[in-house]
Amino acid sequence: MASPEPWSADRAAGIVAEHKHLEGATLPILHALQEEFGYVDEAAVPLIADALNLSKAEVFGCITFYHDFRKAPAGRHQVKLCRAEACQAMGSDKLHGEILQRLGVDWHGTTSDGDVTVEPVYCLGLCANGPAAMIGEEPLARLTADGLEAALKESRA
Repeated sequence: MASPEPWSADRAAGIVAEHKHLEGATLPILHALQEEFGYVDEAAVPLIADALNLSKAEVFGCITFYHDFRKAPAGRHQVKLCRAEACQAMGSDKLHGEILQRLGVDWHGTTSDGDVTVEPVYCLGLCANGPAAMIGEEPLARLTADGLEAALKESRA
């Protein structure tokens, strides 16, 4: 996957224009913006609202309702921690607390150095091997806090 482009109001306006004719265009526009920039900048809200004849509150509500949309750039490494029932049964809630504490972030947060963003997901398909996580596209089974730390260290190398 290519690195996201830096935020550009002109490029964002172009993306909005490319998609505004679609039925239910809000979500396709938001997905396209996130694909291009890695997040949906707050400056996109009035662009979308004006193009689709929506209020800024309606656009903002859509962004905040769907957890997949980021309002800030993600870290260089994206960690997805499974919060589904099978992983919970294997102690993921306590584990997630330890991981978040070690990284000094909350859900959807990015470490102060911009290196790691932590996102909750609700099934990675590794139910028999939980707790599960992903770093980028790499799945991690039978996760421990130390195991995640080691995998992050390896991905940084």
